[in-house]
Amino acid sequence: MLLVNLAMYVYLYDNFLKQRKFESTIKSIETRLTDFEIAGKIIRLQNFVNSQAIIEEEIKKGAKVVVIVGNDETFGRVLSQGAVCNVFFGFLPVGPNNTIANVLGIPEGEAACEVLSQRRKINLDIGWVSNRNRYFISQLHIPPSDITVEYDEKFKVVGKHKKMELVVCNLQPFVWGDKNNNFIVHPQDGKLEAFLRPMSGRGIFKDKFEEPSIFPFEEMVVSSDKPFEVEADGKTTKETKIVIKLAKKRIGMIVGKDRQF
Repeated sequence: MLLVNLAMYVYLYDNFLKQRKFESTIKSIETRLTDFEIAGKIIRLQNFVNSQAIIEEEIKKGAKVVVIVGNDETFGRVLSQGAVCNVFFGFLPVGPNNTIANVLGIPEGEAACEVLSQRRKINLDIGWVSNRNRYFISQLHIPPSDITVEYDEKFKVVGKHKKMELVVCNLQPFVWGDKNNNFIVHPQDGKLEAFLRPMSGRGIFKDKFEEPSIFPFEEMVVSSDKPFEVEADGKTTKETKIVIKLAKKRIGMIVGKDRQF
């Protein structure tokens, strides 16, 4: 008889997975995990739960791998809090909006179990932002605003018409225009990538913006005389100044051989 330590693996299920349409997918996943002998404890996340506290408690009980089950939003929400924890993370993508899994080389649904079983582990860079004193995993977005951007204490960017849009990407690809225009960043290159789109003029119905310019950086300060909106991993706040920093090799992740970096 083979004894498997179920405490090694902990699975964090997003709350939306309790919907009936996901029942068969979840059942197939759980069967496959048992086949690979990596089944473990299942925790169903409730809205507004503190992921860090849950993960730290499971580490005390012997957890070695924490697996996020859900979509991009689940991934960002859990890791923005859980990135401080000393544990490896896995990802089983289920449901809509799963762009991060593709970057990590993880197929959706049951097929992701094989990637998890192969335990291909790497360390990934992520971002940190001062307004929440926490990490962000996918993207940080500032909609068109009158902002000034300074990065790596050397360079300063001010739009000709003041207004600029800023996107800082980590694991989520940067997409603009149609879906064929996308840029996948490298989460192991020791840099974060900022995409800046300065306003180029006013149109009849809406403002016009330049094509995005890419600025790799390690530290960036964004400021304004007026409050601007900051969205990171599903959380939105209003700020007049934020600091964005690279957190080098902050998280350990199980990835697929077909990852895009």
